[in-house]
Amino acid sequence: MFRSQLPAVDASAIPADATLLDVREGDEWAAGHAEGALHIPMGEVVARIGELPEGGTVHVVCRVGGRSAQVTQYLIGQGVDAVNVSGGMLDWESAGRPVVDDSGAEGYVL
Repeated sequence: MFRSQLPAVDASAIPADATLLDVREGDEWAAGHAEGALHIPMGEVVARIGELPEGGTVHVVCRVGGRSAQVTQYLIGQGVDAVNVSGGMLDWESAGRPVVDDSGAEGYVL
């Protein structure tokens, strides 16, 4: 099966001020997410695409990179400059990047 290469970036290489779109489900988000990330579950991206900031690169993240790859492919098709976060939130956490829960306390990746 042929699969085109999606643009991807390692979690450790994402700038602190980057737009990060988390496409995981609500329970995953509540347990732990990157501070300042935008949360739009994968199933809601089509309906909520207007919530993405205009201009700049959107870094799409899920738990390990599968769902975010699908969303990245969709966004690129819509003309959005999107890139998949390789390894997802698991790599984000293991790279020592901060993870917070809904209250702002230290969170964990579910």
